[in-house]
Amino acid sequence: MGARVSPQEYGVSERNGFLPDAAPLTRLPGRFAEWDEIGAELPKHLAAGRARELLAGVAPLDPGTLTAPAERERAMLLLSYFGHAYVFGGEVPATVCPANIAVPWHRAAGLLGRPPILSYATQQLHNWGRLTDDPRIELGNLYRLQDFLGGMDDDWFVLVHVAIEAAAAPVLRASLAAQDAVLDDDGDALAHALGEVAAGLGVMSGTLARMPERCDPYVYYHRVRSFLFGWDNNPALPDGLVYEGVDAYGGRPQRFGGETGAQSAIIPFLDEVLGLAGDDDPLAAYMHALRAYIPPGHRAFIEKVGPRVDLRGFLLRHRPAGAVDAYDACVAAMADFRELHLRYAAMYVHKQAQRSAANSNSVGTGGTPFMRYLKGHLDTVRAHRIGAP
Repeated sequence: MGARVSPQEYGVSERNGFLPDAAPLTRLPGRFAEWDEIGAELPKHLAAGRARELLAGVAPLDPGTLTAPAERERAMLLLSYFGHAYVFGGEVPATVCPANIAVPWHRAAGLLGRPPILSYATQQLHNWGRLTDDPRIELGNLYRLQDFLGGMDDDWFVLVHVAIEAAAAPVLRASLAAQDAVLDDDGDALAHALGEVAAGLGVMSGTLARMPERCDPYVYYHRVRSFLFGWDNNPALPDGLVYEGVDAYGGRPQRFGGETGAQSAIIPFLDEVLGLAGDDDPLAAYMHALRAYIPPGHRAFIEKVGPRVDLRGFLLRHRPAGAVDAYDACVAAMADFRELHLRYAAMYVHKQAQRSAANSNSVGTGGTPFMRYLKGHLDTVRAHRIGAP
């Protein structure tokens, strides 16, 4: 019997998976109240075209004086929205982020081990609350803490991802059970655990399938997406972004990729567990680079816990029939999830009419030729089915 894993050691919740155990904070301590106030006013000023005037009033407070992790995440949420609203809130993107935002943003990001840019961890993992006392994290019981322009389509896009993360929590638990079964040389337990992984992936796909209910492709592309880009491989910011006043950057433009669902830790972790990660896949190399945007504890969970046993190798060597079938069901479920994502990439982005270089329909918010990458990766996943001996 091998050593068991404690997810909490990696900042992973037994109950909520990669979401925090407790709902994110809705306000910072009193001395930071003006940041909360500007965050609340931001959507109205963006709609009026006056966001940069509002953001000129952001006080350059030091988030290092915040000691609780939830407080630091709240600061990162607000500062990331301030930064992206400043950059993309005018007729043309700004090439310089002013020091009153850039300096505390860089400080908050450093404390959290992530780059100073809006990432999936900030946009989804720490940007939700419950509408009722019901502890479940699911659509119908969620609201979004911070918006850009706001509206149903914008909020639904974020909250569907939050609900997917919550649906992934049982999948993570079952994945660890599957690894333990390999360590115990228990084919029946492995078949059961992998069956739970496949079923949980089906729930995740079912949640993703609800995206079109309240997020219209046209609205997403023209109102929501433009604020999610970064400054790496962005045609509108070819040289990157200058973080004014940040000594570590010495006035040099920085190039960071924008917020993308590919920064979620779920799929990379499952790729490692199931042995689906391929070195010759261009998307795999890109996904590996995106780990810099994942919280350090979650990153360590992917890299240390994901490959801790050779699950696929065990199946290929011993071929316990029920476990092989369950594994192939997991591969099919992973392919189904990715295929749905590919369809949405085409529907919500690729088929939309591009109006400016700042909102490309051929380059993803993370800076990739996403359609080609996603198609190739889907083929790679499907090729991992083991099948009958």
